[in-house]
Amino acid sequence: MTKPTTTTTTTAKTTAKTTAKTPTTAKTPTTIPASAPVRTTSALSLPRTTATAARVLRQLRHDPRTIALLVLIPCVMLFLLRYVFDGSPRTFDNIGASLLGIFPLITMFLVTSIATLRERTSGTLERLLAMPLGKGDLIAGYALAFGILAIIQSALATGLAVWFLDLDVTGSPWLLLLVALLDALLGTALGLFVSAFAASEFQAVQFMPAVIFPQLLLCGLFAPRDTMHPALEAVSDVLPMSYAVDGMNEVLTHTDMTATFVRDVLIVGGCALLVLCLGAATLRRRTA
Repeated sequence: MTKPTTTTTTTAKTTAKTTAKTPTTAKTPTTIPASAPVRTTSALSLPRTTATAARVLRQLRHDPRTIALLVLIPCVMLFLLRYVFDGSPRTFDNIGASLLGIFPLITMFLVTSIATLRERTSGTLERLLAMPLGKGDLIAGYALAFGILAIIQSALATGLAVWFLDLDVTGSPWLLLLVALLDALLGTALGLFVSAFAASEFQAVQFMPAVIFPQLLLCGLFAPRDTMHPALEAVSDVLPMSYAVDGMNEVLTHTDMTATFVRDVLIVGGCALLVLCLGAATLRRRTA
């Protein structure tokens, strides 16, 4: 009768020693091993940015309607405007240059906001953000892809207006092209930014009256800004489209690059860069 008791006591002691030597799950280290993959957090990388831009361009290549909207619509609108004022060519000279910058901004805003929202809702951005791809890479890639299209669009519209529609420009047509290109990039940046706040393509289009139309009315296209109500003039002073129109007018009336033109170009370009940074800040995953 004593042997079972001794065996039981020995087993209990062995179990106690084993338990004392075995670490509990509460003490298990929770740190990630050094060999575990860590997601890249660098702000910007040229290979990842160009890869993103190439992917966007490949997608756009298979969408001829979008390409037509980007490239042809501004040219068609300028062509119609020229012959609407066929009996008053001077009127076309006064507003044609301003619209040369406004049309690219509007079309790039529409296409960029809808295209980016489509990638958000389809889950493409969700998958991209799960990869070692920084937000800066993603936004810069989209801006680069649409910027290439903006160069083509602005070059065609400027060439049509100056050399085919006889837009009378005192300054260099290259300066007109510069402002038109910056306006297109601004439209791209605004489209990327507002796409974060829309849940559908229809909502993205609805942002146009809120973002574009006030700038269109207050930019000085319909009336000089200094003749507006002081409150509206103050608002127009902080809208980037106002400086785009002012820059175009500087090219129309001056043979050389003026300090005012440089100021206007820097403001439009700075606004585009600022909005791109805001777009990167609002870029996030929709699911946990």
